[in-house]
Amino acid sequence: MKKNQHFLPKTYLHRVLLELDLLTFQPRLRLSQSGGKHLVFDPIRRKEMVLTPEEMLRQMVLLYLLEHKKYPANRIRVEVGIELNGLKKRCDIVIFDPELRPWLLLECKSPKVSLNQATFEQAARYNLQLQAPFLVITNGLSTYCAGLDFEQQSFQYLAELPEYLI
Repeated sequence: MKKNQHFLPKTYLHRVLLELDLLTFQPRLRLSQSGGKHLVFDPIRRKEMVLTPEEMLRQMVLLYLLEHKKYPANRIRVEVGIELNGLKKRCDIVIFDPELRPWLLLECKSPKVSLNQATFEQAARYNLQLQAPFLVITNGLSTYCAGLDFEQQSFQYLAELPEYLI
């Protein structure tokens, strides 16, 4: 994307909002409690994580990707570390293609956080290093997916998450 290029106006965003019913995956979360903390099992990291609103959303998204979209678990990584302007940051979910190149970057926000220009710009900055051709942001209530063309420095909002092709 061009440095000063902005995402499309909010009225356009409403037409490309994805209809993901992530709450249908909530009953399948593996919840537990230990030492007074609520935990949720992460099937990718294969360990229990402290349950926060963002972590619950991340786990429902993972179940959606694994069970509904049939993305292969061995191509998914959670909290992938990157360095941005000398600062260590973490991408919520990165899906890799069969050649192990970043294919889709997915950022999860708390349901209390509205998705706006700043949210898109944060995810786009993270993706400058990864160069994944697909970018997704969600807060569980709203989800947007964009296909990116780095050569043309353009993007297009998609009506659904892409199919994973092996």
